[in-house]
Amino acid sequence: MPGQAGEPGGLTHFNALPQDAAEDALRTCCGSRAWAHRLAAHRPYPDLDSLLAAADEAAYDLTLDDTARALACEERPRLPAAAAYSAAYTALAAAHSVYESRFGHAFVICLDDIAPGEALDHLLTGLRDRLGNDQEEERVLAAEELRRLARGRITRLVRNLPVGRPVTPDTARRDSFGYSPYVPV
Repeated sequence: MPGQAGEPGGLTHFNALPQDAAEDALRTCCGSRAWAHRLAAHRPYPDLDSLLAAADEAAYDLTLDDTARALACEERPRLPAAAAYSAAYTALAAAHSVYESRFGHAFVICLDDIAPGEALDHLLTGLRDRLGNDQEEERVLAAEELRRLARGRITRLVRNLPVGRPVTPDTARRDSFGYSPYVPV
């Protein structure tokens, strides 16, 4: 199956999880309970591409309240201790604070396709650009970035699901997030 290459048993294991465990694992990818419930309820998926397509469709169908709850689950990135003294990270922390005050949720941006050395610049530029948005425009952009983040997280989740080990929210998050989607490592 095309979507399962490099996923030894990951999708098979995901498809076999009890409903509650599958929803818990999916909520590590997107904080919306409705989204996670819908994806878990429509298993089994024949391949990763089918799961990702279903995730996209479910994301597009989120209500404003579901999107707001999912955004509320997103955390501000944790910065490395040494970064706290960097001018760029100081600017990042300040921009995050302004964004959160203006829009009421953490800034979300998917950096999956950005080279690690360019991620901080891309993040700062995105933050600065999006601070000029009105509430509705930013809601739409944040929902799209949340959808893109969920796709990457699902891919990592499925690829990292070990066969034979129970999945909990903690192990799913640790296994699917080898790096922060926000801050370069």
